[in-house]
Amino acid sequence: MNFLTLENVTKSYGEKVLFRNISLHIDKGQKIGLIAKNGTGKTTLMRVIAGREGSEGENARITLRKDIRIGWLDQEPEFHPDIDVLGAVLDDSNPLVRLVRRYEHALAHPEDATELQEAITAMEEHQAWSFESKVKELLFRFGMHNLEQKVGTLSGGQQKRLALVKVLLDEPDFLILDEPTNHLDVDMIEWLEEYLQQPGITLFMVTHDRYFLENVCDSIIELEGGQLYRYKGNYSDYLEKKAQREEVASTTYERQNKLLKRELDWVRRSPAARTTKAKARVDAYFDRRETNDALRVKKEEMTLQIKENWMGSKIVECHNISKRYGERVLIENFSYKFKRKERVGIVGPNGAGKSTFLQIITQGLPPDTGKVVVGDTIIFGFYRQEGIQLNQDKRVIDAVRDIADVIPLEKGKELTAAQLLERFLFSRPQQQVYVSQLSGGERRRLYLLTVLMRNPNFLILDEPTNDLDVLTLQVLEDFLEDFPGCVVIVTHDRYFMDRLVDHLFVFEGNGRVQDFNGTYAEYRALQRSKPTALPATETAAAPRPAAPANGLSGTERNEMKRLEKDIAQLERRKAEIMDRFNAADLGAGEATRLSAELGQLQNTLDEKEMRWLELADKS
Repeated sequence: MNFLTLENVTKSYGEKVLFRNISLHIDKGQKIGLIAKNGTGKTTLMRVIAGREGSEGENARITLRKDIRIGWLDQEPEFHPDIDVLGAVLDDSNPLVRLVRRYEHALAHPEDATELQEAITAMEEHQAWSFESKVKELLFRFGMHNLEQKVGTLSGGQQKRLALVKVLLDEPDFLILDEPTNHLDVDMIEWLEEYLQQPGITLFMVTHDRYFLENVCDSIIELEGGQLYRYKGNYSDYLEKKAQREEVASTTYERQNKLLKRELDWVRRSPAARTTKAKARVDAYFDRRETNDALRVKKEEMTLQIKENWMGSKIVECHNISKRYGERVLIENFSYKFKRKERVGIVGPNGAGKSTFLQIITQGLPPDTGKVVVGDTIIFGFYRQEGIQLNQDKRVIDAVRDIADVIPLEKGKELTAAQLLERFLFSRPQQQVYVSQLSGGERRRLYLLTVLMRNPNFLILDEPTNDLDVLTLQVLEDFLEDFPGCVVIVTHDRYFMDRLVDHLFVFEGNGRVQDFNGTYAEYRALQRSKPTALPATETAAAPRPAAPANGLSGTERNEMKRLEKDIAQLERRKAEIMDRFNAADLGAGEATRLSAELGQLQNTLDEKEMRWLELADKS
């Protein structure tokens, strides 16, 4: 069943043509990932598909099946700031939604007993408990716990998660998602990944998360040079087939060019070159030559190159640093000495203290206790999560010249600001564009340039992959692999982390920071190997790893066994609660009690799992 057809669609802004006469067919159940460079029209194409923007061209046609509903996730969603979290994700045209909103409001104001009882009665009459449970489950899963919090008080990342919850609750026939993994932690990403793999879901999305593309998509479409190229399969299939296409195109170009050169030689040698017949042959040659040039695969790649600054023996040292905010402990008695060319990844849930730690080691924030010692030769390059801080009313070239007119390279060479921008894929005309007119990905790329042009020898990258296209990420990864200094990375991009880091600082909560010697994939594999519970109907003991024979004391081995039993029991109780939430006869009082129990249970479970990991790491 065809959901959407685009034929001969063109879109341009001023003199810039984003795409010309493109065609696309999307059928029910297909899961398509879109790849393109920043600023080439990814988001615009998605907005055209979603019906948010029109198309150009006399023969353009967009056909959407009339009986399907589209769910659209914008890259920068907008909500009214005065609406609350629950109101933002629920559509009041749905009668179940109105019942849930009334019940949640009454629950938050129990002093009006009559209103609460009437709301409960209405929920029971219309069997709305399962829907209410689903609303809460999704909001809590994506970190939204205060349902009456005003949207205007949420961060941009929280609002993006809120918009994602709204789209999923609506259960549309056709999902169009622009960077759905931005601002999600890994648990959220993996849950969403599993959800979108369901066979009944039709999906068109842009994401820089290559594991996501690999595990979810059955087709990849690349927007390049204003045209669409479709590759059947997931991300790894795309890489293989794109390489084959470019090889064929390159071979065809060379073969055709040799034939055309021989033709030109003949024309130039011919004594009758001025005859009408010869002139026609010359014109035909240049027509074919122009067509042949279109076959050439143009390689416009971002190139990163900086001068290496010498690094002394003392780099960055943390001596028993601690940091807390009120009763909340982020870091406690952490010590570490960074080594030359070290690659460290930092992982942990949102709010665990990762960004605070980065500010402390760069001396932008003092620790409560302990101290940080930075070597005299260290030059930090800090790519911050909040993004670009350049003057929005300046042209791109002027914003860069404010930092430096000339950038030194190796062996006494130099680059002008304009040349450096060209290496970052900002053409001379685009350098005259105002910063405010850049796309989100282009702003990130410009921000990366301003960080690197200071020639740092200690790079700190806080969520560098957000809004960067896949092609730019590949170049950045190649650069970081050869970077001569230290690199510290905070990212939820699993692929990016796996490719680059040697070991991890795991922020476990309550001030604990574990130094995990391995890749991110190895860390996640260890987490998954922890004891898991059988369904509540099972009576057999839950499987668990064997207690280590070496490395632990007898007391610790006994503690590990107790933890395994406790975790299995907690998981079983958690499964029982989640099953009960889906029951049609769930009453209001029971739902409130179970919600409170689930929150306490999850906190206990997290603590016991973290302790189990500590013991497993010692074994």
